[in-house]
Amino acid sequence: MRSGLDREGLRRQLQLRYRELGKPEFRAVMRVQDEILSALRDHLRGTGFVEFLAPIIGPATDPGIRGAEQASFDYYGSSFKIMSSIILYKQAAVRSFDRVFALSPNIRLEPERTIETGRHLSEFRQLDLEVADASYLDAMAVGEGLVANVIGRVKERCGDELGVLGRDLEVPRVPFRKITYHDAVELLKDGGLGVEQGEEIPWEAEAVLSESLGDFFWVKDYPMTARGFYDLEDEGRPGILRDFDLYYPEGYGEAMSGGEREYRYERVVARMRATGEDPRAYGWYLDMLREGATPSAGFGIGVERLTRYVCGMDYIWDSVPFPKVPGIVSP
Repeated sequence: MRSGLDREGLRRQLQLRYRELGKPEFRAVMRVQDEILSALRDHLRGTGFVEFLAPIIGPATDPGIRGAEQASFDYYGSSFKIMSSIILYKQAAVRSFDRVFALSPNIRLEPERTIETGRHLSEFRQLDLEVADASYLDAMAVGEGLVANVIGRVKERCGDELGVLGRDLEVPRVPFRKITYHDAVELLKDGGLGVEQGEEIPWEAEAVLSESLGDFFWVKDYPMTARGFYDLEDEGRPGILRDFDLYYPEGYGEAMSGGEREYRYERVVARMRATGEDPRAYGWYLDMLREGATPSAGFGIGVERLTRYVCGMDYIWDSVPFPKVPGIVSP
């Protein structure tokens, strides 16, 4: 956690962000980000993925956003949401092709205290992908290949920019280490952090875990109590989900989140009710499940967080030209 941030100074800086856009350091970040975006698309298209245009608004969006609020507005007399994630829509998109992805803009009205993490924005872009008839282990393999390819390409093509930023970037080796959620929590408890089994791992604990394990790694098999209604429960391990998070090294925290999807109508409705969600808000989605949905697995990875890690930035708002920082009004 980063305490003591000068919020008023940051507000003034963001109001005048246009002055920074021509500086060598910022030009380097933007050139690296351009290569990241191209590498993401090129790698996925080269491995059989088809890109689709993600919706920006809809009657429902992902509720599993860890304390952030959804942005709602009136749409011709109906309540609509600005997407916090397109997870519901990409489950539908695999009806067209077995491997799909989208670069999706998302809005999450994060609590103001998240500014202290240095890695939260209220507006961000996420690469979301989904694979039909895939396991969560399959999705993790896709994620490893994607991340390693992107970092390798940036290292190869953006050496001058990385030099300007003082970033000595290492290409990770695959496969990445895998640990269970249970073991991750026990590691944190052994380190004196007040983390309990069954809860979502707090942001400050994520940073500690990321710092301590030395390289990219997966945390998998989260409990149902820590996640939303759309991840699949393991049939052989009641209460355990077939899902995962990827962590960056160096204390940068969570990079990617995903898993296998629950696709059976009755089970999704039961999970919604158990977590306090109103099924009536998810009409089209439940209609799709009732008619029969394709089993799938996938993940989302934030572009700004990936840029922050690759460039070695202290703060995520320095990885995007016009950031929307929680609690700060800026252009």
